[in-house]
Amino acid sequence: MGSALAAALAGSLLALVWGTAGGGTAPAPSALTGDARALAGVVAADQAGVDRARARVAQLRAGATPPAGAASGRTSRTPLAAACAGRAADGTAGAPGCPDGGALRADADLTPVRGTAVVVALDDTPAARRAGPWPSGVRTPVADDLVVHQQDVQAVVNALWTGGARAMTLMGRRVTARTAVRCVGNTLLLEGKVYSPPFVVAAIGDPARLRAALEADPGVALYREYVDAYGLGYRLDEAAGTTFPAATQPPPARYATPLPG
Repeated sequence: MGSALAAALAGSLLALVWGTAGGGTAPAPSALTGDARALAGVVAADQAGVDRARARVAQLRAGATPPAGAASGRTSRTPLAAACAGRAADGTAGAPGCPDGGALRADADLTPVRGTAVVVALDDTPAARRAGPWPSGVRTPVADDLVVHQQDVQAVVNALWTGGARAMTLMGRRVTARTAVRCVGNTLLLEGKVYSPPFVVAAIGDPARLRAALEADPGVALYREYVDAYGLGYRLDEAAGTTFPAATQPPPARYATPLPG
């Protein structure tokens, strides 16, 4: 995370603390400088720690080997899951006799997908536009009117699923059942990483249906009103021959167990 982004997050958090503490006016920005810098350092250090831990996990997984003797006497057997390894990127089924394991993996976003993608990019109002002028009949905006919000990204994601998307990415990462769209200030928090705008959502499917779903979605329509009024960014493109990577982490299975006795 860059120092500027960390400082922005720190400032937002400090402002939130003062606003919810009930009592008084928040100190002037100059009075918060030391605390903001300290908090920015904590945020940056935590992010660096997460990155190091992820790299270490990847290193350990890559170097993992089966216990000695684990394969002794069993070389003729193949793991059943490997025999039904998955549906190809073109959507063909797994091997005959399998319980369509490939389809299950594809449904869980564990296989790559290739096709024509509809790509939507959402961005904050450029700095040069933030002083106006504004169209007649439109109120003068506040700061929140000029940035992309969580609800805007979520509206695009929902519209594309409604339009029959076969697969989707957000900031280049596969969207799965575990993906949560969360914004902190004007940044996006996604699977432990922080992203700055523009926020890019891409979906593979029937381009005509996907475009129609975006046009029909009320949340996207509301965002586009702000695009017209205040200069927020909204770009819609198509990209043929796009391949989405498989999700990197399968969703964990969690289930309830009875209490003893």
